[in-house]
Amino acid sequence: MSLSPVELRHTLHKNPELAFKEFQTTKLLEDNITSLTNWDKIKIHKPLATGLLVEYKVNDDDYLLFRADIDALPIKEENVIEFKSTNDLMHACGHDVHSSILYSFLTEVIEDKPNKNILFLFQPAEEAGGGAMEFYNTGVLNQFNIKNAFALHVTDEYPVGTIASTSGVLFASALEIDIEFIGESAHVAFPAEGRNAFNTLRKFLDQSDKLSEENKDSILFGIGKYFAGDVRNITPGYARMEGSIRGKSGEEINKFLDQITLILDKLKSTTGVDYKINKGAHYPEVIVDDNLYDILQSAMLEEYEFIDCGLKMTGEDFGFFSKKWPSFMFWLGTSKGERYGLHNPKFLPSDEVIEVGKNIFKLVLSNLQ
Repeated sequence: MSLSPVELRHTLHKNPELAFKEFQTTKLLEDNITSLTNWDKIKIHKPLATGLLVEYKVNDDDYLLFRADIDALPIKEENVIEFKSTNDLMHACGHDVHSSILYSFLTEVIEDKPNKNILFLFQPAEEAGGGAMEFYNTGVLNQFNIKNAFALHVTDEYPVGTIASTSGVLFASALEIDIEFIGESAHVAFPAEGRNAFNTLRKFLDQSDKLSEENKDSILFGIGKYFAGDVRNITPGYARMEGSIRGKSGEEINKFLDQITLILDKLKSTTGVDYKINKGAHYPEVIVDDNLYDILQSAMLEEYEFIDCGLKMTGEDFGFFSKKWPSFMFWLGTSKGERYGLHNPKFLPSDEVIEVGKNIFKLVLSNLQ
């Protein structure tokens, strides 16, 4: 017997898994989907070791794709709840809720039997590794004529049930970036004998802050991790920082990266500390199709609070899909007064959001030809 959407959410939340390691998550989803009544109306595709594509086909028309992400984060949960994470990982970005919403929507589709072809994508590795692109590159989606793609993201920035989106760029393009500073260690008593990598990193931060301020209307350069040094009386010969560049487009990010490289070149010539830039996943900006926005905004305003939120500097690899097909993505508010923000150890949307999200997906489906 299959779990209810709320039971599924609790199970997912208790057992979070990182990007491309969502093996038990994938099995849980598949086991419950194949336990549904009338599950023989659908077909499951598994082109990767994790993640699922569920096909519902009733005619020879195009397909509508609805996507949820399934991976978690390396964050230790601080909530005191019955379904608290049982490991040092956490669904601190709400992917347990996204997956449960899509699962709930799927169960109603196979019960109601709408005359529209639908793909339900439970996508791995949104948080790291570019799972959207990896899934697409398997070629499994090439067999379908996909007309539009849809996704949501929960947030406690807005009250529960509020929808927020915009026409055009909704979420920024995002590039993961690590910068290594390679100098030479020395005893603190003889600093001139070394090349202090951390001091060079510090000088870089001062200059990059000025550059960020000059580009603040279009670029955000955020750094979350710093590493330097091993022993208290030895100056660091190696330092590293890990961060992200966010911009309105991939082109603007690349221009900013060129400017960063110029700063690093100048520092290398004055300090003798070399550098290495390592680029990680580069997520395209999420583009909301103008026509879909007009249609769905009008329909949603009849039942929900709808906010035109403009561009957000959030990174989301659904941007890869929005470059392939006309798409619509939106924020779904979850707040009942609390405000922790995404990737916070206390972020915890209520279960009722699952029903709200499912009903919005049904509204989307009913308003498309």
